[in-house]
Amino acid sequence: MKRIILTYTLAFSLLSAYAGEGGSPPLKNTDKSLLIDYVDPFIGTTNFGTTNPGAICPNGMMSVVPFNVMGSSENTYDKDARWWSTPYEYTNCFFTGYAHVNLSGVGCPELGSLLLMPTTGELNVDYKEYGSKYKDEQASPGYYSNYLTKYNVKTEVSATPRSGIARFTFPKGKSHILLNLGEGLTNESGAMLRRVSDSEVEGVKLLGTFCYNPQAVFPIYFVLRVKKNPSATGYWKKQRPMMGVEAEWDKDQGKYKLYTRYGKEIAGDDIGTYFSFDTEEGEQVEVQMGVSFVSIENARLNLDREQAGKDFEKIHAEARSKWNHDLSRITVEGGTDAQKTVFYTALYHLLIHPNILQDVNGEYPAMESDKILTTKGDRYTVFSLWDTYRNVHQLLTLVYPERQMEMVRTMLDMYREHGWLPKWELYGRETLTMEGDPSIPVIVDTWMKGLRDFDVDLAYEAMYKSATLPGAENLMRPDNDDYMSKGYVPLREQYDNSVSHALEYYIADFALSRFAAALGKKKDAEMFYKRSLGYKHYYSKEFGTFRPILPDGTFYSPFNPRQGENFEPNPGFHEGSSWNYTFYIPHDVYGLAKLMGGKKPFIDKLQMVFDEGLYDPANEPDIAYAHLFSYFKGEEWRTQKETQRLLDKYFTTKPDGIPGNDDTGTMSSWAIFNMIGFYPDCPGLPEYTLTTPVFNKVTIRLDPKWYKENELVIETNRTQPGALYIDKVLLNGKKFNKYHITHDELVHGKYLKFDLK
Repeated sequence: MKRIILTYTLAFSLLSAYAGEGGSPPLKNTDKSLLIDYVDPFIGTTNFGTTNPGAICPNGMMSVVPFNVMGSSENTYDKDARWWSTPYEYTNCFFTGYAHVNLSGVGCPELGSLLLMPTTGELNVDYKEYGSKYKDEQASPGYYSNYLTKYNVKTEVSATPRSGIARFTFPKGKSHILLNLGEGLTNESGAMLRRVSDSEVEGVKLLGTFCYNPQAVFPIYFVLRVKKNPSATGYWKKQRPMMGVEAEWDKDQGKYKLYTRYGKEIAGDDIGTYFSFDTEEGEQVEVQMGVSFVSIENARLNLDREQAGKDFEKIHAEARSKWNHDLSRITVEGGTDAQKTVFYTALYHLLIHPNILQDVNGEYPAMESDKILTTKGDRYTVFSLWDTYRNVHQLLTLVYPERQMEMVRTMLDMYREHGWLPKWELYGRETLTMEGDPSIPVIVDTWMKGLRDFDVDLAYEAMYKSATLPGAENLMRPDNDDYMSKGYVPLREQYDNSVSHALEYYIADFALSRFAAALGKKKDAEMFYKRSLGYKHYYSKEFGTFRPILPDGTFYSPFNPRQGENFEPNPGFHEGSSWNYTFYIPHDVYGLAKLMGGKKPFIDKLQMVFDEGLYDPANEPDIAYAHLFSYFKGEEWRTQKETQRLLDKYFTTKPDGIPGNDDTGTMSSWAIFNMIGFYPDCPGLPEYTLTTPVFNKVTIRLDPKWYKENELVIETNRTQPGALYIDKVLLNGKKFNKYHITHDELVHGKYLKFDLK
């Protein structure tokens, strides 16, 4: 492939030139003249990466995603046959429509609803029968297309921030467009439809119960328009099965009943609407959908504001423009095309979540409330904080600080509205998924790096509340009584994740101690710091690992530190073995090493984790393990070796090129940081560990509102091809003798150079 050295001037001139063109560029672009041409949305769509190739704008509310996980025994995976959390799987083959508003990289089923499907021939509204195999998939940022072989229909979709658009190219004959409200990934049911005109419907569907929290439910409102007058329209509803004589009287019992002459509202658990047409060969029909989490009126307003006067091509062009603009915050030179594809696809995945929640008029649903409030800035949602507090928000702080600032303000507004900072928030509902107190390190880390345009006193109030309230009153730390009185959380039930809970509290308390100290709250700082060292209770000299503790203070037996691999249930630990957690003390690495007997036992044991396959690349608590070597003089080479090995092995251009759930950008952020040469291995501490960069040159555009420098340039000089290890580091021309660099040193350094040997 032809390699082009991208400069800001070139990137923006090409972007401007494209924005004025009337048609879409070739999607299989071997020239790769724009950064978006390096993005492959199919990466992570198998191997349980749970990303998808659908159309979305950066941090957009709307995503339009091919739904291929139900309806056929020929599929590899089916959403109803096992735990399944994504609307699309690369190895599947049976398409049943486009889902509107979806999650990327998560581990629990949710959303994936409002399914839009084109068909031809006789009308059929049973998804098991109307689904189709497909070919010729293409995807790029803001665009997806396939060809339905059953119907000879080409489908294409794109999106604006709050609306979606589909374009179906039909053959000659009878054609139909179906909207199915009965199916999706959500565990909730129930919907309502209302016909506005022959070409427009509006309605609402209930979503929620993410990770089976039964009260975390919320409505999605929508307006759908077909840009062609149909020859016929109607509804359908799945009828309840009947018994005996009653069943003989109703021919539709247990089946999908068509409502061909009824035009008022319809509601139920399994309903839908259809539009039928007589189409000519190659005729294109566009379908628009606006959504809102506030009201049907706002869904229509979002659609009108964002799509008025625009056709599919214009919306697609604008989506590409948005993506190229955001991806251009970081430009890379050197490296292979495959490495650039991994890098820019990871940056693309980073910018999918969190999503804006407010409508074009600023209205949004308040946290855990039926109230509708109005924001002047951006209100965000989808805070998968147990995952993202480790690296996503650190990357946003560096490269997209204006968004990170709005996210922190959102978190504080959630506290104002609900009384708690978020743990795993989803569309105004707290799902309480995973453990810990993850908002604390996010907000502290942001503040420590100089982004302080928020109510600091309110932030401290919120943190202090969750850190000190008794467990019965504490939404974030339900086992806080034991934690505060004993310094650890004992195992009170067989699989209560007690050790995992406590380890998360230690990290949150360490971050809070630094925040308290910076605010002059000396006693609080001492208290929280002392609490953060309670991890020592869990260290078992017998096994050399952390081990659950019983209420009487003795260690749990029998104990196997490898139990918990491959998501096996494990006393005390959540989604992992003791080995995946034992080194997760980023705030006191030297203290942990002392506990283990010193530097050599620590290094030997940590290396063994990698050598014996005990490291899980998809498990958040251990993803920073490789960087811990660099805390010890003379062992930094191990960090450089392991990070490059892990990048090469687990992050590729293939559909399985992410090692498990992307976790709303967490795995992708790991790759981005390590490819550019540093990683924030301790949340809440404004420092990075240096490692070997992949590219010859990386240029990060810095926002002048938050950083006085315009850019940070990272350059790598390899003394020989394949040079892996750091020989010398220069910061702004001066020798830098450390393997840890503070955030201030980095963003004010202008120029960071690595000499590799």
